[in-house]
Amino acid sequence: MGSIHFGINLEFVRHHDKPFEWGVETAARLGYTHVEPMVHWGRELLSEAGYFHSVSMLDDPYRIRRACEKAGVQLSGLSAHTPLAKPEISVEYLKQAIRFAAECGAPVVNTDEGPKPAWTTEAEDFVLMRYTLAEAARVAEPRGILIGLEPHQQYSKHPDGLDRIHALVDSPSIGINFDTGNSYLCGHDPLAWLERVRSRLVHLHAKDISGEQSGAERGKVTGTPVGCACGDGVIDWAAVMAVCRRAPRDIVLSVECGTVEQAERSIRHLAELAGRPT
Repeated sequence: MGSIHFGINLEFVRHHDKPFEWGVETAARLGYTHVEPMVHWGRELLSEAGYFHSVSMLDDPYRIRRACEKAGVQLSGLSAHTPLAKPEISVEYLKQAIRFAAECGAPVVNTDEGPKPAWTTEAEDFVLMRYTLAEAARVAEPRGILIGLEPHQQYSKHPDGLDRIHALVDSPSIGINFDTGNSYLCGHDPLAWLERVRSRLVHLHAKDISGEQSGAERGKVTGTPVGCACGDGVIDWAAVMAVCRRAPRDIVLSVECGTVEQAERSIRHLAELAGRPT
């Protein structure tokens, strides 16, 4: 049986125009024990200027390691979402993210199938995704890095589709990064879906959905970048944690919300449900 930890995706500082290190320090101050940074290829103007939290994989991976050590937090994983059916983008990006994760100390690299090419058939997409995941797994396995597949796009918007993607490559490195909010907005019961993937769970995006967003978007979209504060929406977090406690490995609930204030409310709610001080 696994233990539960509370982390946060660095998206919570996206609109605060602050650098990566500020986001890590803020997460630690709020009481989170883990963070999930986002990484990108090349150089990005706002990031280089200190107005955006994403870290270039051209930087030294120890930049992430040192920031976390200084703040006293651990890494739950890296946010490395890339379109799996576009191997000209995804293969080298994922392989680099996996190598980067191994050096900075992140145990999981999270991704989803992403938007598909406009001209390919479904059968072709699954061949392309298999190629991408096979190449990524060959890099991940010897390094002990896990790849977390997330429900977020056209094929993974229902449980059978996510299972089909997961089954493309037989590798101990490939698991599920479940997203509570995306699964709910797709029109499914997130608890039933989470139970279905429990044995393959390697990471969890703790995303709550407000009643307003639910009414406007449920059944019409395949996901959303961030949700509301955990406890302010429709997700039953006590039940989510009960399922995660029966997972075969430790699971970090990586909160995905849009502001520092929402992040603070989220950790208070989750900690209270878990009976932990904040």
